[in-house]
Amino acid sequence: MATNEKSKNETRKPGPRHKRPAFQMRISTKYAPRKIAEGQVRSCIKDTSLTPEQMLELYRYLKLTRLVEERIVNLYRQTKVVGGVYRSLGQEATAVGSAYALRPDDFITPIIRDLGSVFVKGIRPREIFAQYMAKAWGPSGGKDLNVHFGYMEKGFIGPISHLGDMIPVMTGILLGARMQQKDIVGLAYIGDGGSSTGAFYEGMNFAAVQKLPLIVIVESNSYAYSTPTSMQTAVRNMAERAAAFGIPGYIVDGNDVIACFEVTKQAVDHARAGKGTVLIEAKTYRRKGHAEHDDQRYVPEGEVEYWEKHNDPIDRFEKFLLDQKIADQEKLEAITADVMREIDEDSEWAESSPMPEPEGAVYGVFDNSIVPPAWRPKVLEN
Repeated sequence: MATNEKSKNETRKPGPRHKRPAFQMRISTKYAPRKIAEGQVRSCIKDTSLTPEQMLELYRYLKLTRLVEERIVNLYRQTKVVGGVYRSLGQEATAVGSAYALRPDDFITPIIRDLGSVFVKGIRPREIFAQYMAKAWGPSGGKDLNVHFGYMEKGFIGPISHLGDMIPVMTGILLGARMQQKDIVGLAYIGDGGSSTGAFYEGMNFAAVQKLPLIVIVESNSYAYSTPTSMQTAVRNMAERAAAFGIPGYIVDGNDVIACFEVTKQAVDHARAGKGTVLIEAKTYRRKGHAEHDDQRYVPEGEVEYWEKHNDPIDRFEKFLLDQKIADQEKLEAITADVMREIDEDSEWAESSPMPEPEGAVYGVFDNSIVPPAWRPKVLEN
């Protein structure tokens, strides 16, 4: 053996390594659901930056969401709705409270149970009614249904049926905004089932690495369609998944509209300051089936009734507003009456609007200022 060769049995000293601090799981439970004493009625957190006027506006959005959905169900039963109806009954506070924390130029990408966030972004009930009835005056001109449409100018990206895919789409929006030096935040919603998809993880990982100003709200409502959460994920809290991406996670009471606003506001401030992505888990409950045709036979007896009686988000907020003397019962009834007048007018407008012309389907597939319609029937050649 040559004298300059080291013995195979010689112990080598480890060389210098790049030291990276271990990630500490950062999950905030400040706004998480709290246990209450037997016989007490749930309310909302009192520590808030909201003004009384803003709280009453939140109440209006909550009532608007629930009453619009009730009207859509009535239209559905009259066979005036095309396709399915997907309600947010029991979890309206999550969408309304979170979207209210954004600026008008910020972006959202909701899923089918986030109608409240769409209203906060400035979409009118008449547009929702016309969309559900596939009318020509609807946002998509009858080409699609329910909330499958978008308003780029209002910061509303339409949902994608393949759950989880909205996350990478929103990362693209935010990366493009950064390149254009636009100071915007993106808020994406996903269900507990959708957060188990590969697209969710890919989008979250990219956003975390790039420190994009993305906020993702996982609406943990106990069921992924008909599958209980415990049967499709091993984690106890969806917020624990934040550790996989090295980002902060929050748990919030999804039926407390004030808590949803405050935790999202905190996340928005974090993201807008250049500190990166945030994951929020909103613990709530879906009191209707996946869609109106779902009879919920997979739900244990009495479960829906319990949530309706003890943890309804609108009942809780009404109690808060009355207890804090922000409004009296007469004021709340006046807001509800005003909402009903708007719904009646907008529903009538949508019902009286025309159905789309068949040849309209060939337009809007591509940018028709650049390319001709996708298919040119003879009726358009004359």
